[in-house]
Amino acid sequence: MKASAKKVIHPLDAIYDEHSRVLILGSFPSVISRQNKMYYANKTNRFWAVMEALFNVEITDHALFCHQHHIAMWDVIHSCTIEGSSDSSIKNVKTNDIAGLVHKSNIQLIVTTGKKAAVLYNQYIHLDIPHISLPSTSAANAKMRLEQLVNEYQKIKGVL
Repeated sequence: MKASAKKVIHPLDAIYDEHSRVLILGSFPSVISRQNKMYYANKTNRFWAVMEALFNVEITDHALFCHQHHIAMWDVIHSCTIEGSSDSSIKNVKTNDIAGLVHKSNIQLIVTTGKKAAVLYNQYIHLDIPHISLPSTSAANAKMRLEQLVNEYQKIKGVL
């Protein structure tokens, strides 16, 4: 294990309520998201820009937006060993209680954002709910333009 790798516990609460219909799962919050206590807080991450384009709204309150549009947000991982924000460095995974959240809501579709979240979801979580894997909105996935991401994320609107 490299010296910069450390065990980190997920610091963010899930965003959901009993009316949530789509659960969007990332792998684990980035350093910037952990510091800002907000999902997808890195300004280079296009997640919120995709949501704004998809729903044709300006998002000023992330949690309120999620509640208004029946979207739940969380991450697959509860704790892990990670180097900075690097998904490829993730080890020693303990998962969040995704089944418990689903039980307390009306989730009809689970969406994972990015390859690592999809791999972890398929490895650790076994629910009888449709799951789709969507591309990462991270700047690391620069090959996809915003318009392409919005087109891919249209898939969630069928459930909403």
